[in-house]
Amino acid sequence: MPFLGQDWRSPGQRWVKTEEGWKKSTKDERNNIVSEMKSFCQEEEYYKENLILNMGYDVAAKKRKKDLLNNNTKIPYFHRDQWIYVHKGSTKERHGYCTLGEAFNRLDFCSAIKDTRRFNYVVRLLELIAKSQLPSLSGVAQKNYMNILERVVLKVFEDQQNIRQIKELLQTLYVSLCSLVQDMGKSVLVGNINIWVHRMENILQWQQQLDNIQINRPTSTGMTLTDLPTSLQLEIMQRLSDGRDLVSLGQVCPDLRDLAEDRLLWKNLCQYHFTDRQIRKRLMMSDKGHLEWKKMYFKLCRSYPHKEQYSDTLQFCTHCHILFWKDTNHPCTANNTESCCVPVSPQGFINLFKF
Repeated sequence: MPFLGQDWRSPGQRWVKTEEGWKKSTKDERNNIVSEMKSFCQEEEYYKENLILNMGYDVAAKKRKKDLLNNNTKIPYFHRDQWIYVHKGSTKERHGYCTLGEAFNRLDFCSAIKDTRRFNYVVRLLELIAKSQLPSLSGVAQKNYMNILERVVLKVFEDQQNIRQIKELLQTLYVSLCSLVQDMGKSVLVGNINIWVHRMENILQWQQQLDNIQINRPTSTGMTLTDLPTSLQLEIMQRLSDGRDLVSLGQVCPDLRDLAEDRLLWKNLCQYHFTDRQIRKRLMMSDKGHLEWKKMYFKLCRSYPHKEQYSDTLQFCTHCHILFWKDTNHPCTANNTESCCVPVSPQGFINLFKF
């Protein structure tokens, strides 16, 4: 039963707990305690001020990070991972599920567009995403897509190369956005509609700048293509994998126009891009009984896709399920890493994330 009675510590006195027990404090001790309490309060106020300042710094840091992810920022944020783990299942050791948007954010595409070997690969991937996969990307991935596209366009303005290819990419993206913006209420695109309208205006501006671009003639006075022997000129033309490039080359001068009409060049193009069965279905004969390989080529292009070939592509390790660039290493545990790594085409990259 608890003791109920008057407190043995009389009111008005200050008692201090010591190692030997509770003791009454003297006047000097009370003054010391009061000074200690004042200093403690001052330290507490100083701590609160520092805490508020630190919170302000944290908020400012978060705001700066948010501004980096904003479209209006001049320095967008990019990941630079050389490889990512892709798998349907997950374990305690590693996160297995990876979406198309996550892969597009984390892989180092910014450095890839600077590499001539990978430029066409990245542009083709951007085109495929623009056709059907843009709504499947997250909001950050969609911002990252537009930022990478801007870098691609700026590179074309600087190098004055691959102009036609970028024009087709921008036209494909603009047509897709026109249909997607009409369905903004269905949440097919992330963000305010005004942001996407502004992006579409940028695309139109880029297209106009590409139409008005003037290719500067080289200042070198050395040997040109027309100075080479005819056999070497034909050998160089055979390295062109796109018939439209061959037509453009033939518009330079009358001599190159005659070489660009060579039937063997167009025959090799048809046999390179299309199968024998596809060619047999689109046979076209001239009045003299010869095959019109040039007309057949453009007719086949309208019916079947081109054969895609890239100097450098992404690789997928079937043993450890890691997606990586060809010239970078990845933490593979297989004995023979070359046998388990397969190249991934742009369409294969998209199909890889269709779980």
